[in-house]
Amino acid sequence: MHQNGSRIAIMAAPKVTSPAMPITIEACVARHTGDRKEQQDRVGLFAHPTRPGTMLAVLADGMGGHSGGAMAAEQVVLKAKQNFDGFSPRNESPEHLLEGIVSEAHLVIKLTRFTSEKDPHTTAVVLMLQPDRVNWIHCGDSRLYHFRSAQLVSRSQDHSLVAELQRKGTLDEAGALTHPQRNVLVSCLGSERSPRTALGVSAPLVMGDSFLLCSDGLWAHFSDAELGAAIAAVPAREAAQNLIRHARERAGGCGDNISLAIVKLVEAPARNGSTAQ
Repeated sequence: MHQNGSRIAIMAAPKVTSPAMPITIEACVARHTGDRKEQQDRVGLFAHPTRPGTMLAVLADGMGGHSGGAMAAEQVVLKAKQNFDGFSPRNESPEHLLEGIVSEAHLVIKLTRFTSEKDPHTTAVVLMLQPDRVNWIHCGDSRLYHFRSAQLVSRSQDHSLVAELQRKGTLDEAGALTHPQRNVLVSCLGSERSPRTALGVSAPLVMGDSFLLCSDGLWAHFSDAELGAAIAAVPAREAAQNLIRHARERAGGCGDNISLAIVKLVEAPARNGSTAQ
């Protein structure tokens, strides 16, 4: 997927029917530079080379000035694809795969600090879909949302200063959105300390489940309910376009980079001749 100026860049994955359920996997990724000079977010969507119905979505929001953040985010996507291509459930658990992606990307990003004058850091959120379950991992304040139809099932918890204050009860949601230190992270990839990560799983999956991975350039402009309704209402590609358009409107000329991935489980089309006459 390529970013062209300030236009929305969207890549839709081909619809894939799960061998375990009568559903179709509908997915896409999208980015927008926002009002920044450089796009430092990276996002990818990959089908497993040998396992039908198995897919990986990955998103990283790079930080570090100049091209350092983009370099860090790119390493997350590259490592995710490399490790996922070699994944076999006979030899490795989903959790081990996801933890390996984050830890190995973190090490590579740290090493680049010694070979360049940059100080690269990045968030990471990675989701792996298998026919019977979804596993994910995240670090930083890029988010993973799980919706069932339009209803929120779960949401990742940010590794940020304002999120820590919210968990302690000293800051509410409205205050977090305007806090002067809302962009300060307490964990990320590329720092001196090992990244703090959180794992999640959803099983079994049902038709109507959807998953959203997104950077703070998107989620900062929406409530959970708005995101769920937008994704449930239309196909993934159209939902991505709508969300980016509304985020740009609400940013008022001060928008951050935007990136997102949507994975939806929708009813599989009936096979020819299977419908009663």
